[in-house]
Amino acid sequence: MSAWVLPDHIADVLPSEARHIEEIRRLYLDTARRFGYELVMPPLLEYIESLLSGTGRTLNLQTFKLVDQLSGRTLGLRADTTPQVARIDAHLLNRVGVTRLCYCGPVLHTRPDRPFATREPLQFGAEIYGHAGLEADLEVIELALTALDAVALKNVSLDLSDARIVPALLSGVSISSDARDALHQALASKDLTSIQDLAKELPSNVQKALVELVQMYGDISVLSQAEKTFSAWPTIVQSIQELRHIAQAFKHVHITFDLADLRGYGYYSGVRFAMFVAGTNDALVRGGRYDEVGAIFGRRLPAVGFSLDLKVVAELLAGLADSPVDEAIRAPWSQDPALRQAIRQLRQQGLTVVSVLPGHEEEVQEFNCTQELVQVNGQWTVRAR
Repeated sequence: MSAWVLPDHIADVLPSEARHIEEIRRLYLDTARRFGYELVMPPLLEYIESLLSGTGRTLNLQTFKLVDQLSGRTLGLRADTTPQVARIDAHLLNRVGVTRLCYCGPVLHTRPDRPFATREPLQFGAEIYGHAGLEADLEVIELALTALDAVALKNVSLDLSDARIVPALLSGVSISSDARDALHQALASKDLTSIQDLAKELPSNVQKALVELVQMYGDISVLSQAEKTFSAWPTIVQSIQELRHIAQAFKHVHITFDLADLRGYGYYSGVRFAMFVAGTNDALVRGGRYDEVGAIFGRRLPAVGFSLDLKVVAELLAGLADSPVDEAIRAPWSQDPALRQAIRQLRQQGLTVVSVLPGHEEEVQEFNCTQELVQVNGQWTVRAR
């Protein structure tokens, strides 16, 4: 085997794709800034206790670990940036009131989270700390939709659920932690037989509610069904009303509901959402409310946010249409001061000028040189090629 072969699900990003990803990164950071989000840059690695504290413990199996040669302590390569941003909010900023933060950087996974996925996503995300009201959820969803719209992704579908439903149903009932976890898995996979078997020792009203819950997916009519089924649980009824409010706020978007969707149940504490684009089998954006994320750092604040992988966005856009090649101006190589000055001025204007090195005049360039810099009557002038 060649020494230059990369590990499975790890790949180099070559010029055309890298350019495209970088354009999206800049666009998304600018979009978040226009919403009032401040950029933070957490380190790629830190002590494992911090990365896996609190809700971050669910990331344990996805986190690469190594020994710090300076301290002898175990370090982790981040598998998700949210716990780090929570640490920054709690220990470094520690502001009173609302804090809006965004980030963009690589994360590393020990295993791909779906078939053919990279183990090195380029994660972009945004989070609001300090506001418990539904307004923060609405703003985060709007930002995520705006980000997708900014790259002209069409046919976006918003899927809504709520992490509070199952805990409310199981509150006060006797069930082991193993049985609870198994029930969560059965609900997530919509395994009705396993749900009935796992719930057979539970109160009859809870059994009936769990069986009906697994079938609660589809359009907004699901909410009316849920309000009837869960009428004896006021906290669930309130959750359903919040989902209805969100659906009303985004009537221009195709919205679906899956109330038994429990992915990340140990992480989220309220409304959860996912965004899909036509032609994809997995969510492009995932987010929701995770009010406990900062508790381990001594700062239990309301929090809501989302994240996505810019590499996946770039792949989607490449699949929908060929990415346009950057246009550029072709210039000859010369030490002529007038030519060098002309090139500098063009670049200061934000234009791309490619100087053709001697002996390489016929080589194909990454850039589409639709214009060239030529000397006319002693003056360097740009003209169409």
